[in-house]
Amino acid sequence: MRRALRAALLITLAWLVNGCSQSKPVAAASQPTSAPAPGPAPAPDDSLSISGPLVVENQVDVTARREGVVVKTLAEPGTRVRKGQLLGTLDDRQIAADLDAQTATVHRIEFNLKNWEADLQMLGVDLERSQKMWDAQLITKEQLDHDKYKVAADEFQVDRERQALRSAQATQRSLELELEKAHIIAPFDGIVARRYVRAGQRVAVGDRLFWVTAEAPLRVKFTLPERFYGRLRKGEELALSSPDVPGERRKAKIISVSPVVDPSSGTIEVMAEVAGPAGELRPGMTANIQLADSR
Repeated sequence: MRRALRAALLITLAWLVNGCSQSKPVAAASQPTSAPAPGPAPAPDDSLSISGPLVVENQVDVTARREGVVVKTLAEPGTRVRKGQLLGTLDDRQIAADLDAQTATVHRIEFNLKNWEADLQMLGVDLERSQKMWDAQLITKEQLDHDKYKVAADEFQVDRERQALRSAQATQRSLELELEKAHIIAPFDGIVARRYVRAGQRVAVGDRLFWVTAEAPLRVKFTLPERFYGRLRKGEELALSSPDVPGERRKAKIISVSPVVDPSSGTIEVMAEVAGPAGELRPGMTANIQLADSR
């Protein structure tokens, strides 16, 4: 009996030991695998690239200041011009003839005025002599009055001739201005970008004739988010490049910053001027500005 109980006890103990050893791998398999530690977050980009067009201060269409027929054009696209240089002319023959006639009229009136002034001077001398003779009772009162009337009449003629001269000179200046309008001139130093007319073409007042643009100084205008307000100062230098001229890096100096924020877009307007000569850069090209953006 005792042997049977001892055997049963040993079997039970062996079973328990065997069960515990099999349960350990299951417990180990149930343990969750640990996730890999997250790597460092990428550093935020602390720069901002802004694009804007390259512009110049002087860039205008030269328009016709009077109507007429184009006689000749003296400049083609690409021609560099100086301020006041002749770009072309309109037919000015009638104006020139009118101006010559008016100039002759002015000269005639000036001659007449000098004659009347000389005559008035002589009559003045006669009046002084008559006054002395009247004081000495050598002539009658009627003779003295007659000399006075002659002086007054000549003074009237002198005044009339002076007014006629001023009117004639004003007309002369007007015709000179009209003659000047027939000459198409460059308003500033620059380059002719376009020619809109040809010889023999009739134009009206305001019609475009040439497009003239300056070549320097080049400027770039761009807008920035309002968070940049107060962070940019006049005279500050910025890095500038252009996709139209690869590899060229330039400096641009801020010349103006808008004092207000545009409420519709929440932006401010900035103008910078390219330092140094224009080089390969041209008005109308796109410029890229690099800015530090430490928020």
